[in-house]
Amino acid sequence: MSEVKISAETRSEFGKGAARRIRRESKVPGVLYGRGSDPIHLTLPGHELQLALRTSNVLISLDIDGKSNELAIPKSVQRDPIKGFLEHVDLQLVKRGEQVNVEIYVHTEGELAPGAFLLEHVLNALPVQAEATHIPESVTVSIAGLAAGDSILAKDITLPKGTTLAVEDDTVVLQVLAAQAEEAAAEGEGDAAADA
Repeated sequence: MSEVKISAETRSEFGKGAARRIRRESKVPGVLYGRGSDPIHLTLPGHELQLALRTSNVLISLDIDGKSNELAIPKSVQRDPIKGFLEHVDLQLVKRGEQVNVEIYVHTEGELAPGAFLLEHVLNALPVQAEATHIPESVTVSIAGLAAGDSILAKDITLPKGTTLAVEDDTVVLQVLAAQAEEAAAEGEGDAAADA
């Protein structure tokens, strides 16, 4: 898991006007919270934060006003829906050795059984509990040979050492469906032939 150092400044101005001013300076307003402490309102460098957030569940080492160092993970990221730039970020305080609840992406490998099947990602990200400084970026699941009606449950996924599920064991993560679009088209052709 990567750790990224970012310098941050505390801020005392709040509201939409203050947030707009911060964004005009290519910075991002944010809030750091957790461990029973009062939330700390921050201004973060936009470009550095954007690069850091390319890694899912990145561990951020915050240098706040050059006075204190805190470890944090991103919990909520708001982006402009059209331009995609960062509008606001919520960061959660963590400490080394602490267990945290996060979501990790589920990647697939292999080919489904021959035939017209669709793979549905019921969960794109799997809720897990992991040590704050050892959060896996993702898990890879083999779908080789699966056919319509098959599914992969949370308990079927091999997790990295030190990581445990934060959902019920029998939660469906992936399932294979029959390709209904082709079936509907075939039925439509059959109906047309019957009408002729």
